[in-house]
Amino acid sequence: MLNLLRRRPASVPLIRAAFSAPLHTTENRPGYIVLVPEIGEEGPLGEGVLKPDGLPAFSDITIEMCLGAIGQQASAVENSVKALESDLHSGKQLNAASIFRELDTVTGPLETTWGVAKALYLGNSTLIPTKSYMNIHERARNARAAKFCNQTVYKALKDASSDSGPDEQRMRQKFLLEGKLNGLTLDKDKQDGLKELLTHLGRERANFKNKVNMAVHSFGQIITDFNLVRDFPPSLLEATARDPGQPMTGPWKITLQPQVVDGFLKHCPERLQRWNVWRASVLKASSQQEKSLENSTHLEKIRGLRKRQANLLGYESFADMSMQTKMVGSVDNLKQIFAKLLKFAGPAQSVELEKLQSFAQDSGCEYKLEAYDVAYWRRKQLAAEHGLQEQKLREFFPLPRVLSGMFALSEKLFGIQIVEQPNAEVWHPAVKFYDVFDADSSNSSTPVGGFYVDCYSKEHKFGRNNGWMVGIRNSNKSAGLTPLCALIFNFSEPQSPDAKPPLLGYDDLQMLFKTFGSGLQHLLTQAGYSDLAGLSNIEWDASQVSGHVMSNFLDDPTVIRSLSGHFSSGEPLEANLSQKMRLLKTQLAGYNLCQDLYLADLDVELHRSNAFWLEVVRKLWPVYQCMPLDKKDAHPCSLTDIFAGDWAAAQFSHLYSRLIAADISNSFAEQRSEENYAVVGRRYKQTFLSSGGSVPTAEVFRRFQGRDPSGEALLKSLDIFEPSQTTDNN
Repeated sequence: MLNLLRRRPASVPLIRAAFSAPLHTTENRPGYIVLVPEIGEEGPLGEGVLKPDGLPAFSDITIEMCLGAIGQQASAVENSVKALESDLHSGKQLNAASIFRELDTVTGPLETTWGVAKALYLGNSTLIPTKSYMNIHERARNARAAKFCNQTVYKALKDASSDSGPDEQRMRQKFLLEGKLNGLTLDKDKQDGLKELLTHLGRERANFKNKVNMAVHSFGQIITDFNLVRDFPPSLLEATARDPGQPMTGPWKITLQPQVVDGFLKHCPERLQRWNVWRASVLKASSQQEKSLENSTHLEKIRGLRKRQANLLGYESFADMSMQTKMVGSVDNLKQIFAKLLKFAGPAQSVELEKLQSFAQDSGCEYKLEAYDVAYWRRKQLAAEHGLQEQKLREFFPLPRVLSGMFALSEKLFGIQIVEQPNAEVWHPAVKFYDVFDADSSNSSTPVGGFYVDCYSKEHKFGRNNGWMVGIRNSNKSAGLTPLCALIFNFSEPQSPDAKPPLLGYDDLQMLFKTFGSGLQHLLTQAGYSDLAGLSNIEWDASQVSGHVMSNFLDDPTVIRSLSGHFSSGEPLEANLSQKMRLLKTQLAGYNLCQDLYLADLDVELHRSNAFWLEVVRKLWPVYQCMPLDKKDAHPCSLTDIFAGDWAAAQFSHLYSRLIAADISNSFAEQRSEENYAVVGRRYKQTFLSSGGSVPTAEVFRRFQGRDPSGEALLKSLDIFEPSQTTDNN
């Protein structure tokens, strides 16, 4: 569930912050900033939130304390910006470095309190209820945006000399781009027009989201036959059972939550039931269902408003505007990448589906496979032909063993030491805190950062285990602050000390490693400013690279075996099964890559074409899909990430991050040994993990690899690269 609260404190109000950062999940934001009064504007600054050692005082923190601290700290940021503006108006000469240091220093406490609130909210919303968190979030977001939306500061930085250091130049570029995307280059009338347009856009996005939510909740398919749910993983049983405390006892209600739908299509043996859920899902929020919930009108209005927004800011289309914050650079470059990947994925998809059809027929299937059959028969094929039964595999991956193995691998890779601190204050007895020591640090006996691990969050359980990396505090050298983060997961907590721990499936392993990989980038950064540290200021399409690099180590059978140990006997996974586990990633890889390419290209085209959305779908579908488009399929009407969230003309970022990560991981895979892993790991730490957003990712990649990225490594990692086909130097 990558999209419940995504990413980080937004730094701008009009277009989502130019680059990504600490909270690795999504939030939907309305248009322009409106500063509102908040409680707690008087008194000592943030009193009680932090202990003298700099760690949050979780034992004593209250909702009122967080609200009060945010009010004080937000006012301090806004007052600092006003004072800076006054100094500039008075003719005081300030260089860029002094401006950035002052703003960094005053923003540090605000972001720490904000991060604490995020961790508490995601860990358990009874500690910070949704309404209280949203008050904190909006107040902090508005204050943080103030420094990027000030005309005087923008002009001063634009006119400033460019002979400062590389970090200052990077910060200057960030401020100028943020300012442009917020309309600071426009005259007053156009700024007012942009504000009005974005207010309208915010309403349309909210309407779109609300209608999808209502459509999701208006459907409920009741299952009373246990045979239809017998293969459900525990998380899906809990999410659908009437009583989550007794998931094996029905009835079970199947909703249109995306993760419930995906799990149901994968595990339900009855085809008619699968069809019914699939069809309801692809038709939701369309005119084919409840007319009052149709989103086609809102979708077209959103597209039109975004085009006007882009035109007003000087771009031909919203897609072109989106590329300003992406590593790929332009729509033309992106289209070339799509074409090169499709050249391999398309033929692979055809072969894969033919083989799947043959397997299904040999297994007694008498029908031609459709989209709602693929996931089910893929699972059956993996079990029958390769002995990969996910429920059995889970028994070899108890959560505590996997965590300790993941930490040990990271220590060897990156020259770090992860040490639990049992006396640290936490928000729940099951939460643990760890210090991170870096052997390459100038003072290796002092922690470079720390992280909390909460494995049993009660929040956002929608049928699949999820994970979030919450940036509690960025590295902030101006304020003398080391980075802190929280890794929050919603595994089911054992009901007693003797109960078996959570057992992880392959998807769980990938999610855990991705989340920790993002945490490492947050913690090991060496960037000089908070706005460049960790995941801050990294281009959107590179923001998930560190997570995917970490999860790619699961391709190594040796790593898989080192993580394994049967929950009752401790026996590691058999060697032949550890070799085969990559098939859980590569089976139907061509088909899956074509799905990703279709959605990415659809998103781009819907944000640069003037054609009606259905015409765009009908044009692109046969380019990427082997199976025919259902006549009533209206899936764009429920794409909330794109039309209600922050992924407009950015959906491709997920795929592009995987492409970059695969190229990096190929350097590790060239020689799977501890010695090579340590050598490449050190180089990776000194480039990707250290640089944060202080250097453009394209340049960081060149420093690591000595060349530009190639899509070939991704294709090879999915086992769909054919040497007989040229990659045209991709």
